[in-house]
Amino acid sequence: MNRGEVLKQIKTDRIQFVELWFVDILGQLKTVTITPEEIEKAFDEGIGFDGSSIEGFARIFESDLILKPEPETYLVLPWTKLPTVRFFCSVFTPEGKFYDGDSRFILKRYLQKIKKQGYVFNVGPELEFFYFKTPENPGLLDQATYFDFIPADLGSQVRNETVSMCARMGMKVEAAHHEVAPSQHEIDIKYADALSMADMMVTLKVLIKQIAASNGIYATFMPKPLFGQNGSGLHIHQSLFRDGKNVFFDGKDPNYLSSVAKSYTAGILKYIREITSVCNQWVNSYKRLVPGYEAPVYISWGRKNRSALVRVPIYKPGKESASRIELRSPDPACNIYLALTVILAAGYAGIEEKLKLPPPIEKDIYEMSVEEKRKNSIETLPGSLIEALHETEKSKLVRDALGDHIFEKFIENKKIEWDKYRICVSQYEIESYFPVL
Repeated sequence: MNRGEVLKQIKTDRIQFVELWFVDILGQLKTVTITPEEIEKAFDEGIGFDGSSIEGFARIFESDLILKPEPETYLVLPWTKLPTVRFFCSVFTPEGKFYDGDSRFILKRYLQKIKKQGYVFNVGPELEFFYFKTPENPGLLDQATYFDFIPADLGSQVRNETVSMCARMGMKVEAAHHEVAPSQHEIDIKYADALSMADMMVTLKVLIKQIAASNGIYATFMPKPLFGQNGSGLHIHQSLFRDGKNVFFDGKDPNYLSSVAKSYTAGILKYIREITSVCNQWVNSYKRLVPGYEAPVYISWGRKNRSALVRVPIYKPGKESASRIELRSPDPACNIYLALTVILAAGYAGIEEKLKLPPPIEKDIYEMSVEEKRKNSIETLPGSLIEALHETEKSKLVRDALGDHIFEKFIENKKIEWDKYRICVSQYEIESYFPVL
């Protein structure tokens, strides 16, 4: 809807509150609430706020920032008691310029770059998460595993209620099911352009938590909440379209991948270590990225190989719209706007550099010897947040994609997190060392 249509719809829907949504550099959702009487002012002048209070935003002496709602993101929130609508907002400086600390703007800017070449970036994430009994204690709701059906199971009922609510909100769910670990679930949204999908992912995560809370349980997107169990990933299916055609598709190729798709995938493989800190931005993220729990550790690609970092799904061989690649390393706790930006930047660099895609690895890499991995030139992802940050710090690709402000603030924030983590004495250390040292 445009502005005029939005103003009419607000009256039709009898809206009482308007939520202005934006995210900080870490991807955490922030909101300012106004009444419908203020919405025209918000469209015209924006709503001011103190950016110095938001993580990674402005410094004290440049703190004044302005939110302007985008009419096309109008969405009535079905979980509120009083009729409430949300808008995603662009963040501006008082001078009227786009604010370079706004991660949503950063994604929009990179999408404009590829649009000049005629490309549209489509993505379809698989969102994994856990349901627990309370926020304080990760008590399990079930002992089920992959695709299990459990009669009268609370977790499945809450997930289905969430899927039903998605339909009311215009989000098309392709599939929803129980995942490998106990109490773990997955919801897959039908692919869309990257900006729309990023907005949907932010909205879906809020919806999942709201529906869980209304049923007296707790939903978490923590990458690795349970020791000895699989963690939660955000597998991102992706492709480039031009003039309505999927440019990743080549019907004559054995894997149905075009030369563009191969170079794009080669770019992901080349730059993945540099972008990992953005796709896996928490200390806990690296408790998931370990061998043995289905999360990818080795930098390679394959078709049926789920130990590979990048997979080429062939559910519907020869169907143009279904041709895509799947990046398996990101997790659902990332800032989705920044993650999609650096993933696209890596893939697009592969196209610009005309990179050649190495042969696929179809053998289980976890079972390979060190010599076999060396022979196949298989490297690994960073093993910790600080290792990933060191890779990102050196990356011209990531700096150019995110801009100086977010690049520097993100690394600064993550180093603070690492310092806090490394001085913390864990329960493991108490149990292992205290009795014997």
